[in-house]
Amino acid sequence: MPFISIITITYNAQDYLERTLKSIRNQTINDFEYLLIDGGSKDGTMEIVEKNKDLFSVIISERDKGLYDAMNKGLSKAKGDYVWFMNAGDEIAETDAVEKLKVLSKKKTDIIYSDTILVSNKGDFVGLRSDILPHKIPEKLTWEGYNKGMLICHQSFIVRRNLTPKYIENNLSADIDWEIKCLKQANSTVKYPGILAKYLEGGTSHQQLFKSWRDRYLVLKSHFGLLPNILNHLKIIFRADIFNIFRISKYIK
Repeated sequence: MPFISIITITYNAQDYLERTLKSIRNQTINDFEYLLIDGGSKDGTMEIVEKNKDLFSVIISERDKGLYDAMNKGLSKAKGDYVWFMNAGDEIAETDAVEKLKVLSKKKTDIIYSDTILVSNKGDFVGLRSDILPHKIPEKLTWEGYNKGMLICHQSFIVRRNLTPKYIENNLSADIDWEIKCLKQANSTVKYPGILAKYLEGGTSHQQLFKSWRDRYLVLKSHFGLLPNILNHLKIIFRADIFNIFRISKYIK
């Protein structure tokens, strides 16, 4: 049984996939299985996969019902003690990340997490997520900390596989729901000593912003209740306004 299952979801990802594969190939140890779940790409994605097929333990390319259906498929095929989603365009930030994770896993921790580097479509450094967004990385991670949204980027959130639920489908905030459910099951969490992932900005939730907001509201309501969720969303709006004013003021001095 591999120590960790790394899962990549793709659909028409020829422009971004190679840098993801490079970050997998460059790991200092190979005690992992690597799964590729493709939604039936019509571009050159599968040609890139074929050129790198030695990396993969599982390759599936077929039509699916969307991102979270594909992620559920990846979970169902994974065999590692832990699961780690690293989707097309995302990268493992450190070449010795798997090696460090294996050491941390000996503490029998359930969840390992870190901050995230945000990158542009070209792979250029944008900044640390905790600097760009008003989400600071806590020393002790709990599900209650998600009352105002996504605290830890999905690509920097690694979970013991036997704790993972299925993703809800047709909800753009299913990743928030999934992390909260994982944390509710977990007995221990550990902050990774470094950065786990580089995250490609501009995913589905950015492209469908109104639906993303609505879906986030519904997810957080299900975990925190109606009235607390309304109050928290008022704080989210206020926090976003103050944060944006602060960011803009730095450039107009």
